Amino acid sequence: MNRHPAPRTTGIVAAYPRRAGASEHEIASQEALALRLAALLGRRYVAGYRPSRHRGEPPPYYVPDRTITSVARAAKLGITRAADLYGGVTPHAFVATKSITHGVLDTRAKTPAGWVRALADELREAVLSGYTAFTLEDAQRAGERLLQDGPLRIKPADANAGRGQILVATPQELRKGLAQQHVASVRRLGLVLEEHLAQIATYSVGWARVGKLEVSYVGTQRLTPDNDGVLVYGGSALCFARGGFDQLRALDLSDEERRAVALACRYDTAVSTAYPELFASRRNYDVAIGHSAAGEARAGVLEQSWRAGGASIAELAAMQAFVLSPSLKTVRAATRERYGEDEPVPTPQRYIYRGEDSAVGLITKSGGVLEADNGGI
Repeated sequence: MNRHPAPRTTGIVAAYPRRAGASEHEIASQEALALRLAALLGRRYVAGYRPSRHRGEPPPYYVPDRTITSVARAAKLGITRAADLYGGVTPHAFVATKSITHGVLDTRAKTPAGWVRALADELREAVLSGYTAFTLEDAQRAGERLLQDGPLRIKPADANAGRGQILVATPQELRKGLAQQHVASVRRLGLVLEEHLAQIATYSVGWARVGKLEVSYVGTQRLTPDNDGVLVYGGSALCFARGGFDQLRALDLSDEERRAVALACRYDTAVSTAYPELFASRRNYDVAIGHSAAGEARAGVLEQSWRAGGASIAELAAMQAFVLSPSLKTVRAATRERYGEDEPVPTPQRYIYRGEDSAVGLITKSGGVLEADNGGI
């Protein structure tokens, strides 16, 4: 997980590819990351990059806003290894989503080409109870099975920030929730049905490498109400180690943090084995620790991210701190996302975006280092 060739050391950094319809705050985040990565790599950031304008030049270091879901497409861009981008490349679109966290209900269930059924057995001890379905009929059967043990969540495979999830407790609610799903999206990417946890804490566990610098981290996420009052991702507070997960484990972590790291590592190994074509310079895992409907302690990886994500500004802030202080072993950094007018304007050093976004309304995004020291946490 932490062995990558050295990246290109000259040239440019590009916030590319970018999906059509990306909103203002998403574009600002991608460009802020590209600017910081250019500084770390000693490169020049090129705004508005298009491959057609740079024919004959060496490929840039890419900062895509999504996981690239085709090895062939990545190769056409000049991306053939993890060191060529801040993010990841998967062999199939569904591999970049939370669909791979769970297996399908049974041998009758439909699956797309490339689906590795054996992965579910390898992940069983690292995830919560749940199923993935690629038809609404299979989702109905899987949901009815799960409801025998308590409430569940319907989770669109490609949704982020906690959006789009539906909590259901009865077969009637299950049918109503499934009727709201897009059939074509379910067929292509899948739909997750997963047990609902109470008293939940969500941990972020991750690893990233830029140039020769490698960091790993663990921390907690927090929720915040969006402009419609729905609780969504509000940021992360993270503890970083210089180096890989062995260096992270050497820190003074809590029992829950150690458990989250262990589950994330198990998940990463299983998925990397099932899909060996996958490569990534940035890997992030959301791990839930809470209680089931029966009051039993439960823990498991919810999903993965191999693209630049909510924690990435903190990742790069920590990397910059490590570069500036070679003796530094630990850094605390955070990201923050808030909605509405009450949030103050961040300081210039932490500012990412503040404005009326066409997708989510008024949002303020910031991030940076909280503290740093030469010892433990």
